[in-house]
Amino acid sequence: MRLSDAILQQCHYQHASALNLDPNRDFGLPMHKADARLEDLRKWLDRQQQLLWANNGPAILVWLQGPDCSGKDGAIRNSLRGLNPQGIRVSDFQKPTEQQRSEHFLKRYREQLPTAGMITVFNRTPYEGLVSDLADGDIDSNQAAERLQQLLAFEEQLAEQNIHLIKIYLHISKSEQKKRLQQRFINPEKRWKISAADLIGHQNFEQIQENWNQAFAQSSSLSHPWHILPSHNKALRNLLICSLIAKKLEALDLQWPQPALPFAIEDLDLACSSS
Repeated sequence: MRLSDAILQQCHYQHASALNLDPNRDFGLPMHKADARLEDLRKWLDRQQQLLWANNGPAILVWLQGPDCSGKDGAIRNSLRGLNPQGIRVSDFQKPTEQQRSEHFLKRYREQLPTAGMITVFNRTPYEGLVSDLADGDIDSNQAAERLQQLLAFEEQLAEQNIHLIKIYLHISKSEQKKRLQQRFINPEKRWKISAADLIGHQNFEQIQENWNQAFAQSSSLSHPWHILPSHNKALRNLLICSLIAKKLEALDLQWPQPALPFAIEDLDLACSSS
């Protein structure tokens, strides 16, 4: 079913060179084996999602980050395939509007938090309000330090609200990013995704990676670790994401609720006879 704790542990952010690890590593799982295991895992996740919904208490929140072309959209689409869409919500966070910039940087994320029993994915994370805004000159180093403390407090607040957080970074190389950008030029179905920011991001790839490495070092903890997932192999990437969700659900150890029943089964016969 899901990948072992030993493999998932290798994806925990543990040292400053995490993004220097090979984003093409496959943990001995070729693509066809990853696909087969993912299909089996989806069946288990489907049942667990029903349990999550039925318990109407805990919720799962996935924060998904990664450089341009790392596959965030594809990861969301393929990892959650087969689950009940009524229990899923995906929130996409692009660059903040002028109105959002005038508000607290966490406000728009708070507004999209999952309700009880839901699985919610944030496509891009609140940490962009730290890393990207600092890089763009929208905040200074003192403001960045203040935001970091607010983010760490926010994560603790989520735990208090019974929202179980999974922080994920999709790791690709600069050469892989170039290859995927080139495919967008070639494939007319992907050309709409190209923006001027793609070129700037590619030019500054190494510096952006270093900025994220610093954020990981400051915000990865035992209770809320960052998971750096090798993402050249898309099938493995999807299996890793589903395995992290599965591990979180396993820890919840959900059982079917057994509430007091509002009527007896015999009342059904009485209702039929009286009609």
